[in-house]
Amino acid sequence: MSNNIDYQLPQIKNQSLLELALTHRSYANEHPEVPGHNERLEFLGDAVLGFLVGEMLYREYPSMNEAELTRLRSRLVDEEQLGKLGALMNLGELMRLGKGAAKDNGRANPSLLNDTFEAIIGAYFLDQGIEAVANYIQHLFRSLAKELVDKQSNSPTATFIDSKNKFQQWALAKCHEAPTYEIIQESGPDHAKEFTAQVLVQGIVHGTGKGKRKQEAEKAAAEAALKQINNG
Repeated sequence: MSNNIDYQLPQIKNQSLLELALTHRSYANEHPEVPGHNERLEFLGDAVLGFLVGEMLYREYPSMNEAELTRLRSRLVDEEQLGKLGALMNLGELMRLGKGAAKDNGRANPSLLNDTFEAIIGAYFLDQGIEAVANYIQHLFRSLAKELVDKQSNSPTATFIDSKNKFQQWALAKCHEAPTYEIIQESGPDHAKEFTAQVLVQGIVHGTGKGKRKQEAEKAAAEAALKQINNG
């Protein structure tokens, strides 16, 4: 993370919207008087964030092809990166969590920090509009993108390609079809879910994996598929 960035939350004027963005499902379940939780805002924020980071990269790196832009964007908005941002912004202390989630170290949980950060972006979009969010995203992510690109340039072994991208490349080359992912099981309480995913190509299951988020489970499934291919 760059030391030159001021890691501050955006200024959301609508207090009710801010409180909603900070409210986890576990808190809402324990407090019936609360009007809701932040999952819908998380959905919106994820979409806004992906679009604006993609636009920024398109403008900043005109020599990158589609695959390179996709990999770089994935690295910038993945759970690890957004969880770190949430921690730097002290979201852990601000989140409204249920007793169980708080007791299970939820305030330091990268998945919850990631989700809350996305909800904050969704709330900021509704509160201030796309231009304000775009300026905020530029401020946060331009330097982070440059760091990743510089590391890529300085290390021949570095890569933006994650397991899902690698398996997709294999599937397109060998089967002429992109893989599909299915969540086949979810278990555990709201604040500690575990998902099981499988990846299929032409209707055939190539790998199964588990994770605390759907994306993690899908990546684990892709990793299992790649391992099977390499062993085969």
